[in-house]
Amino acid sequence: MRTTEPTKTEYKDAPVSLRDRVLTRLWFVLMLLPLVGGMLLNLFLTPPSEGITVTGAQIYFTVSLPFENLPAPIRDLPITESQVNSALVLLFLLFFCLFLTQGMRARGKSARQVLAEFIVEKVEGFVSSTMGEGYAGFPPFICAILMLSAFSSLLSLLGLYAPTSDINVVGGWAILVFLMITRYKLKAGFGSYVKGFLEPIPVLAPFNVLSEFSTPISMAFRHYGNVMSGGVIATLVYAGLAGLSTAVFGWLPGFLGDIPFFQIGIPAVLSIYFDLFSGCLQAFIFAMLTMLYISLAAPEKEST
Repeated sequence: MRTTEPTKTEYKDAPVSLRDRVLTRLWFVLMLLPLVGGMLLNLFLTPPSEGITVTGAQIYFTVSLPFENLPAPIRDLPITESQVNSALVLLFLLFFCLFLTQGMRARGKSARQVLAEFIVEKVEGFVSSTMGEGYAGFPPFICAILMLSAFSSLLSLLGLYAPTSDINVVGGWAILVFLMITRYKLKAGFGSYVKGFLEPIPVLAPFNVLSEFSTPISMAFRHYGNVMSGGVIATLVYAGLAGLSTAVFGWLPGFLGDIPFFQIGIPAVLSIYFDLFSGCLQAFIFAMLTMLYISLAAPEKEST
């Protein structure tokens, strides 16, 4: 019996099930909850301060481990603002992915599905052009690094502490990448791994070892330094604009002299660069370095 393909109209008019509609709205609400929760935590747990301050991640509370005779660095477990905000970003990304991929279909695609497919195609092309066709399993990992880093930096747009401003967070990412690099080098054989430290001449072995272990350090400090310095510069400029407003418009009568006119608009322009552009740029650079280091660690045919 001959069958006919459904027409484009039949695909387009296919109704969305009630389950898909409910789950789509549920994922959207759950996607926003971590951000709202982070802003509420910041509002109620951040102590009031006078003037402009530049500080690190706030310690919300400390968990005392019920063990004795432990070394001092691991005796207590501080729960910091950067740890909490990192967990909130992970929850946001989880529900964001569920929101984009809910109710996917072959025809009559929704705008969410088109966006999801666009992200997948771009990341796969990015990885393929940078690492080669033999690294087809890496796009999910690279996409996770890009989104985690970018959205962590973008938290500052909501007035939250960016986890990428904490060297401990970015250092953890760099150590993970370093372990992956070492794994792929060891896949070629332990002898080949050790031999790499003796090239081009054995006398350079100490420098090769130093270069090997400097990889995660340079990756971490490059990312952390750029994001943190951007936040410090923006804060200092914001404070300077307040003083400039007082000096220029302080003579105005009444409350007009107290209005920081120069703080209106100019900090928003700085935020576009330091928070949006610079944060996304550092995420791109971190992902690019990750791909380059891993692709150089092992031949393309051994990467799968």
